[in-house]
Amino acid sequence: MRSSNPLVAGVFAITVCIAAQAEPIAVKHIQGPMRRLMVARSEAGKVIANVEFSQAVKGDEVTMRLTYKFIDGSIDDETTTYKEQNTFRLVRNHHIQKGPFFTRPIDFTVDATTNIATSRSEGRNGKVQVESHKIDLPDDLANGFVGTLLLNAPQDRMPFRAGILAPVMGGRLIQILISQEDDRTFDISGHTLKATVFRIHPELGGIVGVIARLIGLQPRDLMVWVAEGEEPAIVRVVGQLGGYGPVVSSELVGTNFEK
Repeated sequence: MRSSNPLVAGVFAITVCIAAQAEPIAVKHIQGPMRRLMVARSEAGKVIANVEFSQAVKGDEVTMRLTYKFIDGSIDDETTTYKEQNTFRLVRNHHIQKGPFFTRPIDFTVDATTNIATSRSEGRNGKVQVESHKIDLPDDLANGFVGTLLLNAPQDRMPFRAGILAPVMGGRLIQILISQEDDRTFDISGHTLKATVFRIHPELGGIVGVIARLIGLQPRDLMVWVAEGEEPAIVRVVGQLGGYGPVVSSELVGTNFEK
């Protein structure tokens, strides 16, 4: 099983917090070109979307695209380019969410080479409105490739943090706290394999945490299953899309998980 990192980095999108510098993660597993198919299910187990993940590599730059195509016509489409040298560094991230599944549509771009964040929205007259803001971005911003960080997580099982630019108020920096839970097993092609389960917790504190709860933007923790081995791979993601709304389980096609 080759490395696969289909993780919806936008799951932390609708949160607000003042973030400190996160810890850089060293590159241990070089990424290669690939294509993976997943299926998204509701908490009741009903299929609600088909998911495609693709990855292309040019030099030390990796470009990933993760697309959810929902049965109801909604779309969650995210494209990310990052550099993998000694550590990881974001180049550009573009995330779109639209359709009836999402109560708050998103069209948000982060360009880390220019430190510009751009939001696009449709006004009442149907005209597209574009707003861009200059933001002092940290070198270790992880929009769009949090999954890659999990594939390269330190083996000491100590929690670590990553920075995310959330698409609210022109872009606000937050932190996510990543910790390792117990190992779990899953089946694929008749073989039982082991996965490390990561918990991803958006850190909200003080008055911003209170406001987030009041306006219904308090996200739940995200659980991510990473298959162990020389080439670790993400096989399951359980959590909200966009940091709000119902919990969705996104699973690699052909996998079965213990109840």
